[in-house]
Amino acid sequence: MIINGSTLISWGFKPGKWFPDGIKTANAMLGEGKSQDEVFAHLQTLAPQEVGLRTNGLPFGIFLSPETEGERANLDAVIKHMDALMRVPTIRAGAVMPDACPSGSQEGTIPVGGAVASTDIHPGMHSADICCSVAITVFKRQDDPKALLDAVQAVTHFGPGGRSQVIEPPSWLMRAIAQNRFTAGLENFAIGHFASQGDGNHFAYVGHMESTGQLALVTHHGSRGFGAQLYKRGMAAAKRHTAIHAPKVPGHNAWIASDSDDGRAYWDALQLVREWTKLNHFAIHDMAQQRIGNAVSGRFWNEHNFVFHKSDGLFYHGKGATPSWDGFALDDSGLTLIPLNMAEPVLITRHRNNKGSLGFAPHGAGRNLSRTQHLREHGDALAAELADLQARNLDIRSFCGIPDHSELPSAYKSARAVAEQIELYDLAEVVDRIQPYGSIMAGDWQQDAPWKKAREAKRAAKAAAEVAA
Repeated sequence: MIINGSTLISWGFKPGKWFPDGIKTANAMLGEGKSQDEVFAHLQTLAPQEVGLRTNGLPFGIFLSPETEGERANLDAVIKHMDALMRVPTIRAGAVMPDACPSGSQEGTIPVGGAVASTDIHPGMHSADICCSVAITVFKRQDDPKALLDAVQAVTHFGPGGRSQVIEPPSWLMRAIAQNRFTAGLENFAIGHFASQGDGNHFAYVGHMESTGQLALVTHHGSRGFGAQLYKRGMAAAKRHTAIHAPKVPGHNAWIASDSDDGRAYWDALQLVREWTKLNHFAIHDMAQQRIGNAVSGRFWNEHNFVFHKSDGLFYHGKGATPSWDGFALDDSGLTLIPLNMAEPVLITRHRNNKGSLGFAPHGAGRNLSRTQHLREHGDALAAELADLQARNLDIRSFCGIPDHSELPSAYKSARAVAEQIELYDLAEVVDRIQPYGSIMAGDWQQDAPWKKAREAKRAAKAAAEVAA
């Protein structure tokens, strides 16, 4: 007897990529004198075991107390997404932080402020902005904050693309990037976007330590185009794996088996992106420090959009959630940063190891409305809000020269409420604050973008034609 694909189908096996190897193995076993029953039993161990979504989602922790009707609606949306997400078969536990808000329209998309523990790695749960993080440098002297903010503005880059003056990452890191199959070929992104900060809610923030008055610089950004390209490759690998093993699981919840060759290589790639992002922060800090000539007193950093591997064997995904457990990384300083908004202090916190929250704390103030909805609902009042901040002597800057009103404090949850809920739920211990002097963000760099001007011109032409008709 010769076993072929039709034989396997008649035995009840579902066709798939494993069929050629399965047929080869089956015929080899027959050639060795094995019985059909023995062949069938062995093929059962080779065939992918299809898994599906759970009928009922696992329970998850909610560490968010809504205060307004808008916040209650936001929480309802978050719960709906989390309930769908907790049906994914790899997931073992979940939690929602005080700053939680939906981050996509597809049901089961992990919200911002969501944390999930799973048996495998889900690229969709760290999203394209891999290792979005915050870093602080504290300077020895109580120096002029304007000089530091000027220095940062001169050396950093916000918005699309990279710097005009290229600064290369260390050669050892570039060699490692070239050797990993998930990052090989992304060297141009790793070089071109190094020492830059992107757009959206990323910032450079200057202030003074509440405890000592020392000058401090905080930066917030992720891995730029380098991480975004790795995310694309990771999602492709995850969808290939999940399509075979769990075809009913939606693509945005796809995973890479952690014990596979892809899983090990992707995990290593994530660590390379993490190292790149850490160096990216401190390259900007070092250039600013050289300009002001103020010695460094101390520095630390932490990611809040990443995947962590604990000793229990599970992978802890934080989507906009700050790790708050001892030893979350080899370079854990015991302290983390939680920024709130441009007009509020940045919190310096100590870990609380809260098991109910999976060890996480919020990453900031979070949103109740999308950027577009916020702009639509607040309109002209936003210009007045910015003017009020500036009247309070806050040095608010836009790198492109055009303010982005979707990043003003009114766009975010109450900083007071988030700070209170951190204490209420024992998510982290606030040990110090950085009081704000000013900050730089990308600004609305798209306002004068050629594509946007062309679109507006087309609309104007259409309106004029309608009036003429």
